[in-house]
Amino acid sequence: MRIKGINVITAWLPVAGMALFPFILFKRKDFSLSPSLINHERIHLQQQLELLIFPFYIWYLTEYLFFRMTGKKHQQAYRSISFEKEAYQNENDMNYLKTRKRWAYLRPS
Repeated sequence: MRIKGINVITAWLPVAGMALFPFILFKRKDFSLSPSLINHERIHLQQQLELLIFPFYIWYLTEYLFFRMTGKKHQQAYRSISFEKEAYQNENDMNYLKTRKRWAYLRPS
């Protein structure tokens, strides 16, 4: 099952986009028109579904905190999170969610 998400524009968002199941939040309307950003956030929605939503957020935060405690700066820690690695590596492949295997974030490529 592929999830599309419910797009919401919210100016207070500190980043361009964010997936909070079942919503995809965008800082500005023009960001909601970016196919790669939409795809990136849809990948996160799929990850959230696989982990039954709430455990995704715990895992995500745990990885981020682990990488920060190992000395990485914010951006380095963020980009080291397994969920982000998968999303960034595949955000430009608009067919990725059609062929994506479950638990893909556990298999680094």
